[in-house]
Amino acid sequence: MNVTIDEKPSAAPTLLSSLQTFFTHPHARAVGLVFTTESLLLGGWVAHIPHVKQKLHLTDAGLGMVLFAMPVGLLLMNPFTGWIIARLGAARTCFVSALALCLSTLLPINAPNIALMAVGLFFVGLSAALLNVAMNTSAADVEREHNILIMSSCHGMWSLGGMLGSLLAGICIALHVSPSLHMLGMTLALLLLTFALRPILKTIPAQPPTESSAAFVRPNMMLLLMIIIGLGVAMGEGAALDWSAVYLHEATGASSQIAALGFGCFSLVMTLGRFIGDALIPRIGVKRILGMGSLVAAAGLLLAISVPVPAVALTGFALLGAGCSLGAPILYKASMHVAGIPAATGLATFATFSFIGFLAGPPVIGFVAEAYGLAYGFGLVAGILLLSAVLTRKLTL
Repeated sequence: MNVTIDEKPSAAPTLLSSLQTFFTHPHARAVGLVFTTESLLLGGWVAHIPHVKQKLHLTDAGLGMVLFAMPVGLLLMNPFTGWIIARLGAARTCFVSALALCLSTLLPINAPNIALMAVGLFFVGLSAALLNVAMNTSAADVEREHNILIMSSCHGMWSLGGMLGSLLAGICIALHVSPSLHMLGMTLALLLLTFALRPILKTIPAQPPTESSAAFVRPNMMLLLMIIIGLGVAMGEGAALDWSAVYLHEATGASSQIAALGFGCFSLVMTLGRFIGDALIPRIGVKRILGMGSLVAAAGLLLAISVPVPAVALTGFALLGAGCSLGAPILYKASMHVAGIPAATGLATFATFSFIGFLAGPPVIGFVAEAYGLAYGFGLVAGILLLSAVLTRKLTL
């Protein structure tokens, strides 16, 4: 069960040529903007979760239960993503699922009760699962057709979108703009962008569909290893997103302004890492980067909890961002090259479990933190990352 990725060190682009190719190539740029669309919406929604919690009078446990509606939607969509993409094509599925995500994101932010919030998050999960697979498939189609490397840069656009989404939400909160109005304005803007991208997306040559693309199969050992490694990376991302500010404020005594820098340091380093990834990965090798990345991410978390000082903790979250940055681009691509599993099925299965780790990881950390303390929650994630580093040695990439 080998995995082969056609990236040769001798063909590695330079950093400047890699970025120039990505931002000047119409297909690459269009797919990258689709990645940004998803993360802008999710970043905006996450920033307003405290508002919704207060509006609906939810407890911490109640909020955690409602938030699980999104992973449920992801899980239920997973068996159908390969079937849908095989029939509509990846680029067309990007357009349809991006529209669905834009519209469904308006549901939870405006929900008048817990039941409708859960329904809204369920549809967000359905849309995000389909879009996640479709846009990664489209990026792979562009790489294959034009013989260029753009997967890491596309994920860099996702990270950039998440940063911008959180920043815009923070500005709106500071200006006392209602969350509903903010999300409506952003949704309308992204709907216009999606329609503007449609003509370009339609011209991306697609992988010919096969009957096996519609099937959902159990992962073999190689794909299962990727899923476990991906869960560690995704939980690291989720820990930074939902818990870095809380840890900095409560454990290190940092002010609210300094505490907010935790996710900023993580996101900035992750975004930079992904934008240099297409030039870096062919030179160092996917297996080595996965192993080193997991170790660096684990070291960052362990540093943060071992020395609860604001400056040291911020350094730890920056290291976490560096270590996690290239895990997703590598594993998303590798999941499409597992022997014995169709590309669409491998990608759909990996993407779903990875995204579940991103969404479900923070509540799990919260449960551990409530029982033992947040440092132990971070320690759990660090342990999973160390396990991921060991498991990378079993991969044949």
